[in-house]
Amino acid sequence: QVQLVESGGGLVQPGGSLRLSCAASGRIVSINYMAWYRQAPGKQRELVANVNSGGRTNYADSVQGRFTISRDNAKNTVYLQMNSLKPEDTAVYSCNLILAAYGLGPRDYWGQGTQVTVSS
Repeated sequence: QVQLVESGGGLVQPGGSLRLSCAASGRIVSINYMAWYRQAPGKQRELVANVNSGGRTNYADSVQGRFTISRDNAKNTVYLQMNSLKPEDTAVYSCNLILAAYGLGPRDYWGQGTQVTVSS
């Protein structure tokens, strides 16, 4: 059974930084895709950033230059470094992985979500 565990959310002042982590555990064979999404109250979920197995990254325009997504393949973990945070970054952040576990083909997995609040 595959599980994703997120950590790193919290309350931060505008201009501050946070680092989110999402660690996958279980009988994992490969991770093809890793991403972070967010959903603010009353808004649709949006893609924040993603990274593929080759290391290519993609960012939403709203976070370009402020956020950095990275992956540690040895730890089956994806990170989101968030700098210069703004109040409009306030949302529940969730990780999304497409991975293959032993005996199973690639499937979509989601973390439990972690709250990020940017406020003075």
